[in-house]
Amino acid sequence: MRFEVTAKDAAGVRRTFSRDAQTREALMAQLRSEGMLVLDVSETTAARELPPLWHLSWLKPMTGFDVEMGLRQLASMLHSGVTLLKSLATVQEQAFSPIAKKTWMRVREHVFRGGSFAEALAAQPNRFGEITVRLAEVGEKSGELERSVTRAADQMEARRNLRNAVVNALLYPVMAVLMAVGVSVYLVVAVIPKIAEFLQAGGTTLPPLTQHLMDFSELVNANGLAVLAGAAGTVAAWWTVRLHEAGRELEDVLLLKTPIAGRILRLSGTALFARSLQIMLESGLPLLDALATGARLMANRRLRRRAAAAHDGVMRGLPLADSLAPAKEFMPMLARMAAVGEVSGSLPESFGETARFHEMLLALAVKRFGMLIEPVMIVVTGCIVGFVYIAFFMALFAVAETN
Repeated sequence: MRFEVTAKDAAGVRRTFSRDAQTREALMAQLRSEGMLVLDVSETTAARELPPLWHLSWLKPMTGFDVEMGLRQLASMLHSGVTLLKSLATVQEQAFSPIAKKTWMRVREHVFRGGSFAEALAAQPNRFGEITVRLAEVGEKSGELERSVTRAADQMEARRNLRNAVVNALLYPVMAVLMAVGVSVYLVVAVIPKIAEFLQAGGTTLPPLTQHLMDFSELVNANGLAVLAGAAGTVAAWWTVRLHEAGRELEDVLLLKTPIAGRILRLSGTALFARSLQIMLESGLPLLDALATGARLMANRRLRRRAAAAHDGVMRGLPLADSLAPAKEFMPMLARMAAVGEVSGSLPESFGETARFHEMLLALAVKRFGMLIEPVMIVVTGCIVGFVYIAFFMALFAVAETN
């Protein structure tokens, strides 16, 4: 039989490995004869078989929420005294999607072969973020892996909540605009031409408002392909610009300067950066490493550049507050609370207060934005539809008066 072994060798180094033996007792006797202190011996259980590659369940991706739940489950079992290998086996077994199951299986196999947990996570760069790897590394060195894994899950939850808040705030107006455009296109392309045929059959002179609407509809129908080609060319040019780092940063700068959406992006970026620094510093990560990792978490290129500049400033010997002061894209409170934290020696607490405050402001901004955009889009859509109806009824009145 094959067993999983956790033991300390003669030098006191903790090792995890696999070994074949007839019985558990025979294996423990063999390990003791080699001068090892046996901590845990368990029989290797075969992992639940993965579905065949053609199975539709492989289409379900492994999301960040899957990783977050797996980390929380892992932390709970470690807190209860379950060994790391057994905990990973349980997380693997209870993973919902085959991709998640395979990912945790690879992590477990890496640890089973003697690698560290942080190295196992780093070997899956597309599944686990850098901050999770760094926190796992700190947790293994400090002997507090459970707390580090919990903080990694907390960071992922905070990032997910901020992302959802921003997406929900910006998604509604985008959908409302698309609906308004869709209604307008349908009226111009499908409805108005039929009305025009009906009115022109009567030979009545149409009111100027109605005639302008008919002329506009004819223009759009006659040049529809050209309009679509122009729109497609604009989208292609915009996407080409985004492929270059300078173009993407220019876009991010313009987004940050947008009156309402820009404030939401600044609030979310400040909250995410402060929360990430708080979690990493509380876990024992050095400030420079925390700044470097936090900068790479920023999706907005300009915020990422500002955070990286703050890291470089601290590396040159500047105080953190002075390094963050030029970063006007972040909310002003970030640099000021950094100054307070440096003086009092409580940077994690200062960043935590900063994150909580801006998360509250973000929630209020998203709520107000939704309350503002809804009546605006209703008015805009109503004006478009109302204009068509008014023009149509004016034409009907003109026909009735003629007859």
